[in-house]
Amino acid sequence: MRILVIGGAGYIGSHAVRLLSQAGHEVWAYDNLVYGHRRAVPEGRLIEGDLHEGPLLTRTLKENKIDAVMHFAAFAQVGESVADPAKYYQNNVVGSLSLLEAMRAADVRKIVFSSTTATYGVPQQIPITEAEIQKPINPYGYSKLVVEQALADYTKAYGFGYAALRYFNASGASPAGDIGEDHTPETHLIPLVLQVALGQREAITVFGQDYPTPDGTCIRDYVHVDDLGSAHLMALDKLAPGVEIRVNLGSGRGYSVREVIDACRRVTGKEIKELVGPRRPGDPPELVADASLARRTLGWTPRYTDIEEIVATAWRWHEAHPQGYGK
Repeated sequence: MRILVIGGAGYIGSHAVRLLSQAGHEVWAYDNLVYGHRRAVPEGRLIEGDLHEGPLLTRTLKENKIDAVMHFAAFAQVGESVADPAKYYQNNVVGSLSLLEAMRAADVRKIVFSSTTATYGVPQQIPITEAEIQKPINPYGYSKLVVEQALADYTKAYGFGYAALRYFNASGASPAGDIGEDHTPETHLIPLVLQVALGQREAITVFGQDYPTPDGTCIRDYVHVDDLGSAHLMALDKLAPGVEIRVNLGSGRGYSVREVIDACRRVTGKEIKELVGPRRPGDPPELVADASLARRTLGWTPRYTDIEEIVATAWRWHEAHPQGYGK
């Protein structure tokens, strides 16, 4: 197939581009490079553009005879979304609607959408199933939920087929060590801990150690970035007019903040200084996926479930690229 990956120069998008190419698809990355990296995309495969550039999107879809779209281009910092909701609704919602209209104009009806566990808000039970009520507690989560609803409506009205894949904590890097995670600012736990191991940060702060968990720190479900990419490929194969897929993507196993820090110590062999800070508002004690529906619907099973394996792939990238893709 001929695939356009929106946000294909970003962290998860660039890994998806690689997996699609390896599977024999013809792939282009469409990215405005606000958070993406030119060096993360194979030469000749990057189209520089913004979600709001409807005519460029339509022309890109038509001229490259695109069969399907993967959409990763979202702002994704929860705290920032609370401080500046306009930025999130403009990009994540208005920009996504611009993409859907370009797809309509180009008669492209298949899309795999990068959604999030943030659409659930504070879950009522763990592990989280797709039956959980979607009640976001921040603009980021709301922006993703709005797009999920738009996809459902476009499917009913215009014959789209879509998959909304709700990620838990994306982590790790390509095992080859040549593409990986490079955010500015960095907010994800594993790369922050590895920055301490590299001497780029004095210590890692643990936000709260009095949660109702075995060691008092928050528990999260870490899903490897290549496992996320493989789920996108499997979802792509299931799409047809009228098909609606909404599934969780997680390993089904939770690790506490302290367990992640200890795994980073073992993998790197470095002493990693740890500080304790106050709880952050809105941090649930535990978020772990029930991904059994993804297994039944897509045939997807994550390859990486051990936190040390995930950290090892991340360390390979960060150790070889201490400045990321370069500034």
